[in-house]
Amino acid sequence: MVKLNILNMENFLDTVNACAGKVYMLCQNGKKQNINGEEKIQDSLWRQYFQNKKCLRIILEIPNPTDYMNIVSYYAGDC
Repeated sequence: MVKLNILNMENFLDTVNACAGKVYMLCQNGKKQNINGEEKIQDSLWRQYFQNKKCLRIILEIPNPTDYMNIVSYYAGDC
């Protein structure tokens, strides 16, 4: 599980959508939702991002180790 503070939503979603496996977002109610390639969920994330002044805090669970490293590498390079 990794907690991220997203400042560049477009590049973040590009990275997520390039993942081979599922990328789960942990919701406030404890439920997990796959966000990889899920347009409706990603639209909701965009709305939250803009409501929070172009910043989004998100908790992810990424089962595929390669996908995990790709997202962490993106995040480290984006800071």
